[in-house]
This record gives sequence, C-alpha cells and structure tokens, in this order.
Amino acid sequence: MFPEDVVLVAVMNNQRDFAALRDEGWYRIPAARAPDGIHAQYIAFYQTKTFGADAFAINYYTPIYGVELVTRRDLIPSQPDHPRAQQPYYKILVGPLIRLPHPIISRKWRRLAFLVTTGERFQKAWELNDLVLDAAEDAVVWRAIREFGRGTSADSAKTQGDR
Repeated sequence: MFPEDVVLVAVMNNQRDFAALRDEGWYRIPAARAPDGIHAQYIAFYQTKTFGADAFAINYYTPIYGVELVTRRDLIPSQPDHPRAQQPYYKILVGPLIRLPHPIISRKWRRLAFLVTTGERFQKAWELNDLVLDAAEDAVVWRAIREFGRGTSADSAKTQGDR
C-alpha cells in the first residue's frame, strides 16, 4: 500500500458476507447506499458486534481488483425471491484478506456506513478517528478519485492495475 492510495472502509455486519469475502473473493454494497462510485485501491472492514472479539474494530483489509454492477440475485442465487433480488449491487472483487498487525478500534459506539481515507493514515491508525481526513487531505483524495474514475466505469468489470 502506498501513502497516496485510497482506502474505503466499509461495515461488515454479518458472517455470511464475511464468508463470501474470505472464501469467494468478493464483497457487496447496495448501489443505492454506495459512496460516489468505488474508486479505491483497497477496502477495509469495520466489524460489528456479530464478530465477538473482533467487534468494533477494523481487523482486515484487502486490495480491490475490480468492480461489477450486478443484481442481488446474481450475487446470492440461493435467495431468488428476496425483496431486493432485482436491485443493483456493486460486487467488489478483492484479493486475499490481510489481517492488520493491530486492530483499528472504535473507542466509542458510532454508526458507520463508509469512510474514505489515505493509505498513509490507514497504515498509521490505531483508532477510527485517526482515519478522518483534514480538509487539505480530503481535497487531494477526492481529486485522485475523480482522476481515477475518468477512465473507468462501475457498470462493467474494471481492472485497477498492479500497484
């Protein structure tokens, strides 16, 4: 991971999604809830109370290899009659999970959907507040996201290149 890389932090709130991530190499985000496109080089996972000893912390991250826009039915064919079966989801194709040498913890309960940060902040962080960008960093990250997004489309698989 390079200091200027973009890291998307997403919530991991159930064991089924964690199993798909670990065993099948993908993570899903409903398109309606996704941040403005998926233009990060890495994705990290804030785990909720479902994960026992790993709860309320970021313990894992992984490189993003590509993004596809698919229906929920395509992602979870065992639930063809689910109420959201036809809704679009981003299928984020990832590499193997990497466990952090120490968790990035949340010192107090907070509602988190997504957080965007830099590789530098992510590598130095000990708690979630360490990931929050100041105004100058935020402008640099969003400029990089815009430039990265110009040559890609979330409507089809995209390769993010070797880093």
